[in-house]
Amino acid sequence: MSNMSDPSNALSIASVERDTGLSKDTLRVWERRYGFPQPTRDALGERAYPLDQVERLRLVKRLLDAGHRPGRIVALPAQELEQLVDSLAPACPSSVGTPAEDLQPLMDAVYAHDVESLRRLLTQRVAYLGLGRFVLEVVSPFNRMVGDAWLRGRMQIYEEHAYTESLQVVLRHALHSLPVPTSDESPLALLSTFPGEQHGIGLLMAECLLRLDGCRCISLGVQTPIWDMVMAAQVHVADLVVLSFSGVMNPNHVLDGLQELRSKLPASVEIWAGGSAPVIQRRSIEGVRPMPELTMITTALADWRARH
Repeated sequence: MSNMSDPSNALSIASVERDTGLSKDTLRVWERRYGFPQPTRDALGERAYPLDQVERLRLVKRLLDAGHRPGRIVALPAQELEQLVDSLAPACPSSVGTPAEDLQPLMDAVYAHDVESLRRLLTQRVAYLGLGRFVLEVVSPFNRMVGDAWLRGRMQIYEEHAYTESLQVVLRHALHSLPVPTSDESPLALLSTFPGEQHGIGLLMAECLLRLDGCRCISLGVQTPIWDMVMAAQVHVADLVVLSFSGVMNPNHVLDGLQELRSKLPASVEIWAGGSAPVIQRRSIEGVRPMPELTMITTALADWRARH
């Protein structure tokens, strides 16, 4: 395994921003105010962050999302940060889900780098539970397990990516087997993420539940510029724009982007904002429906149909 403090493995400030969700300005302020992080300099004189510092920053971000104040935690050593993180409740508690011990075979396959076994286990659970229960009772809690393992430094990014790719294969195959809604009375949902949001699993999970509830869906994939979303909504005559935000997204980017999108879309087009970004739950934006839990989709669709 590579040395986490090896300067050759250091990340640029832009990479750290994408990796942790902490803005460049925040990283620079903490460097001056708290003495951490302590980047080195690359051949061009730009900040370069060793991987061990990036791991500490991930822990700090998790604690900030849980309500801790920067002044109390940023300068703490990694061991104390890990103890604080271990004391946290699960990041996204849910009323439904498979017990952790029943999900352990999936985690074992991820750690064993056995992609074929992982896909087989996922496919078996889809067949046994059905797509809706699979998304809510298996994928949602397992995503939290994977996210916790990654944030605590117990899983490498390439391992998380291997799981994500396997899950996408399984979910897309299940989606293709569903009948396509054809009635114009069914709402048409446009799905995407903002630029900078590379995580698309939440979007795919939402598409599965929307399709199961008779919704017509057009996915634009991830990182669609806001003006392109507006044009796509016009071209496809969308009723809903459904967005997903992970915990690494900068809260200000989320809020500013949602306000801009709301101002550019007709009032008749609803915006649903979901995902694990804490700002979705903490701040309300006029004309945007927060959807922090996937279980809220059925109720939201029922509300839409009642109004139309």
